[in-house]
Amino acid sequence: MSPANAPARPSLDLAPIGNCAISALIDRRGRYVWACAPRVDGDPVFSALMDGDDPEHGFWAIELEGVTQIDQAYVHNTPVLRTVLTAADGASVEVLDFAPRHRKHSRTYRPLAFGRIVRPLAGAPRIRVRLRPSADWGGRKADCTSGSNHIRYQCTDITLRLTTDCPVSHVLEERVFRLERPLAFFLGPDEGYDQEVGPGLSATLDRTVAYWKDWVRTLYIPLDYQEAVIRAAITLKLCAYEETGAIVAAMTTSVPEFPESGRNWDYRYCWIRDAYYTVRALNRLGAVDMLENYLVYLRNLVDDAAGGHVQPVYGVGLEPGIGERIVTSVEGYRGMKPVRVGNQAHEHLQHDVYGQIVLPLVQAFYDQRLLRSGTIEDFHALEKVGDRAFAMHDQTDAGLWEFRTIARVHTYSSVMCWAACDRLAKAADRLGLDARSDFWAKRAATIRARIETEAYLPDEGRFGASFGGRELDASLLQLVDLGFLTPDDPRQIATFDAIERDLKKGPYLFRYVEPDDFGEPETAFNFCTFWFIEALHQNGRDAEAREIFEQMLNRRTHAGLLSEDISIGESEELWGNYPQTYSLVGIINCAVLLSRSWTDVR
Repeated sequence: MSPANAPARPSLDLAPIGNCAISALIDRRGRYVWACAPRVDGDPVFSALMDGDDPEHGFWAIELEGVTQIDQAYVHNTPVLRTVLTAADGASVEVLDFAPRHRKHSRTYRPLAFGRIVRPLAGAPRIRVRLRPSADWGGRKADCTSGSNHIRYQCTDITLRLTTDCPVSHVLEERVFRLERPLAFFLGPDEGYDQEVGPGLSATLDRTVAYWKDWVRTLYIPLDYQEAVIRAAITLKLCAYEETGAIVAAMTTSVPEFPESGRNWDYRYCWIRDAYYTVRALNRLGAVDMLENYLVYLRNLVDDAAGGHVQPVYGVGLEPGIGERIVTSVEGYRGMKPVRVGNQAHEHLQHDVYGQIVLPLVQAFYDQRLLRSGTIEDFHALEKVGDRAFAMHDQTDAGLWEFRTIARVHTYSSVMCWAACDRLAKAADRLGLDARSDFWAKRAATIRARIETEAYLPDEGRFGASFGGRELDASLLQLVDLGFLTPDDPRQIATFDAIERDLKKGPYLFRYVEPDDFGEPETAFNFCTFWFIEALHQNGRDAEAREIFEQMLNRRTHAGLLSEDISIGESEELWGNYPQTYSLVGIINCAVLLSRSWTDVR
């Protein structure tokens, strides 16, 4: 429940809807406050999240006169959002928000469109519809024209058409009127709606609900934490751009990592690293559709790279150029600038990407569920990525945390290059290519020896975060997960102990604590806290792991989601872009590890 007089201050307590082509974030009042079109990395058609406490445009609100209470929740096992508004006199309405997705004409129907159905529930409710899309990166209200049952909005990169059975003048004039029957609103492409909008949209809603419930039924979920896992899985799927197979790191840009930090980044792109962790987590649940589609995206990147440099991040349409710029047309999240569009990380050297390409693609040589198994040609193309991993394993890079002015030979990057060669050896063995298996195994051994010499600190019995360095970062917790160390390896135990001592603040884990390009970090990184929970489990400390995991679950928004970062102290407020795929991956991984077995309920 959300009080109707809650402050309008922007918050990350938002609920996403989407269909793997378009998405939107809806606040506790039922207002669309963020959506980009025609792609997730496009110009925002709803920009209010980035434009102060009381924006003049960039939102879509259904307002109930005299409202005193607002309740909001998803329809069970779907991304269909139900908001109930109740007035002081007992009058109430429900608003159902969704992006259509279902089978139609033997293919998936997922238009660049949003559906809203508003229904009276009790009394004589009086409502007002305020639909104010934005243009020019939130700089102005979109121009509009209207017809007898539609309104056309000219946004920057797309023309949207609202088709509705609500009197058009009510919407244009933002008039308060009595809601005496259900009303349907279809905001989508600038083309005619080929059926009666009310019954048509209601049928589309029913089919969309059925689609998502059927998809959830295909997941293998743990006995415990089912609600958290299902919501995380659905939202990870919403972060996919299905047309190409790309998976974005988050739906937003420029939500700072902590207040006035300047650490405001655009995450609406496909990071090879983030997507690797995403498909790996979903694979644990059996969501093979996401894996298959992402493998198509990766194979295209491998072909384009032709054995050369691979960027850490690309546009959702495989674009290499996503140049970073600052826009001044909006105020920023809670007035905190800068607002960035694009990401300079596409210029970085981040050598871990070679492992994060090889590891998911190797699965195609083993997994008999896939419609397209890996071929010999695929293996030879992947060997070019392995060649690059071997060449780069001891070279400086920006690391997985994307330092802008710090270059080191990062241990995590080198271990990922080792993993690329190690998995290629195993894949070659699977394919009966004995000579190639030996070749890649020798390369993996060479990299391992280099890491064990250059990154190991004998006086402390642990690994450092870089060759020759003593600094720590949370990525060292991944050495067990990647198969480089075993859980009982004394070097792993000493590394874990050092991380727990230096990086853990309260229940949460920092990525690192040394100053970087922007000073000292002030918020914990949620994904690293989940890595720490996994490490506790590996070290046999399940009770502590469950305690911290449940604390993390309690920090989720009402939609069951997390952003990238969390503040330390009394507020424990979420910061960073939202919803963050890394963080949702952590929920799934830890739930699977910490849940009781299904055999416990026999």
